[in-house]
Amino acid sequence: MRKIGIAFILLLAHLGWGQDNFSALVENENTGLPMQSVHVLNLTQVIGTITDGNGVFEIRAQANDTLYFSYLGYKPLKIAVTNDMIRFGNAKFQMTELAFALEEIVVKPYELTGYLDIDVRNAPVNTVRRYSISGLNSGYEGGTPNVSTLSKALGAAFNPADFLYSIFGANPQQLRKLKKMREDDEIKNLLASKFDRQVLMQLLQIERLDIDEILRNCNYSGTFIKEANDLQILEAISKCYEEYRVLQL
Repeated sequence: MRKIGIAFILLLAHLGWGQDNFSALVENENTGLPMQSVHVLNLTQVIGTITDGNGVFEIRAQANDTLYFSYLGYKPLKIAVTNDMIRFGNAKFQMTELAFALEEIVVKPYELTGYLDIDVRNAPVNTVRRYSISGLNSGYEGGTPNVSTLSKALGAAFNPADFLYSIFGANPQQLRKLKKMREDDEIKNLLASKFDRQVLMQLLQIERLDIDEILRNCNYSGTFIKEANDLQILEAISKCYEEYRVLQL
């Protein structure tokens, strides 16, 4: 009986140790200085945090979890947590600064006269239309306003099985992360500031082309797919998936 009790205590200790918070330091590879406000995501558990003023972060992690580091102007870093990192608690990670080649930027794409009534008439109008389907939580962005656009939206709403099942049905484990991603404030804050889809690709384990294809088949316009930030893309995919599940019931 005593041996069983000791074994049970050791098992609990082992499980608790494996779930302990993991702390480490993030530095600039070139200067060796600590980096503040680096986003650190545990891709396995779908949680996030940021480094403090000393470049230190703490996050719940266990061996074999994957950590993803993201900071504007730096190359993303992906690290697998090891038992030694957790045991010794002195891990240090370095991020490499990217060199950007600045391209010409058009600041004034439209000639303005200074007269409001004239400039308003000359300004381009966003012709994207979004159609609401009764019984669903959100609408479908169909693009240019014409008869085929509405038909396309209705077709996607009532015949989603082929494409949506191939994407959502084939990745149930990854797409269960959608809910967790929407509940974690640090992940949402990071996604709101990004437009490159890299974090979404890492979290959902799908390619950029898959993300674009999901949105196109859910009738989001090319403008939205190109210009939306990553948080908006996450919300769009989540709503599309929720509607797909409703239609499958």
